[in-house]
Amino acid sequence: MTIRAVVKGVGHYLPERVVPNSELESQVETSDEWIRTRSGIERRHFAADGQTTSDLAIRAAQAALADAGMSADDVDAIVLATSTADLTFPSAATMVQAGLGMTRGFAFDVQAVCAGFVYALSTANALILSGQARRVLVIGAETFSKLMDWSDRTTCVLFGDGAGAVLLEGAEGTGGTQDRGILSTDLNSDGRHKDILYVDGGVSTGSTGHLRMQGKEVFRHAVEKLAETAHTALEKIGLNGGDVDWIVPHQANIRIIEATAKRMQVPMDRVVVTVQDHGNTSAASIPLALSVGKARGQIKPGDLIVTEAIGGGLAWGAVVLRW
Repeated sequence: MTIRAVVKGVGHYLPERVVPNSELESQVETSDEWIRTRSGIERRHFAADGQTTSDLAIRAAQAALADAGMSADDVDAIVLATSTADLTFPSAATMVQAGLGMTRGFAFDVQAVCAGFVYALSTANALILSGQARRVLVIGAETFSKLMDWSDRTTCVLFGDGAGAVLLEGAEGTGGTQDRGILSTDLNSDGRHKDILYVDGGVSTGSTGHLRMQGKEVFRHAVEKLAETAHTALEKIGLNGGDVDWIVPHQANIRIIEATAKRMQVPMDRVVVTVQDHGNTSAASIPLALSVGKARGQIKPGDLIVTEAIGGGLAWGAVVLRW
């Protein structure tokens, strides 16, 4: 008997405040054209004052549970991917657990920056396959607006806030690639590249710090590593880019998305793109895109999906799943 971690529900939440590129023109030396040309971003959402990452995550989790027709009482575990937890500790996941009224099971955070949701999906899959949990809420949630240096036009225009969630449930499969659920995963990291994408704050500095990025270097690594990890994940189950119905990539930059799809030989009309509306929401971007893709009618039951992401660390990976 083969057990698969099957997606039973998906949902997302975006803060009410929408920030178009034109608003940033008055804050930093930039323009709508400059931002669109280099990133594809047209607008993003920012959390309100006092609105935390766990607040966003709770709303996304509630939407995923509603989509699945389940309640918090049905959930065994929460895995929350974030780099912007409310506090140093406890985990934001335990705050979500309390916010959902979930008094059983367990909850913890995963930190792999923009690759966090891929890592969280892989972790949740392992929990289900090992029998430690039957149903797992996997959430990506971020408030990156709180990490921005508003004098750095190369970074502050790129990021936004939001949250997305999927509910996974263990179910019997045949062991073949036609099974619904997660079919393969591929995770990687290389700490030698820490300095090209990081936050210059933390416990050792006594401050939250700001995001710092060497954009050209990140772009170069992203295109190469995202296509490679997606191919590896597909090869593990004997598939290739031609078998893919949808790529649901990390929504960092439209040029990275297009270059990765080209390397995978997948046309852009089979790529779910939301970066224009959300900006880079780090660990939240893939579940946001999954939820929006389903709502648009793009993602349908039985579709083969590849998700891939890269973030600070560097950390990167891919998951292949059948919806």
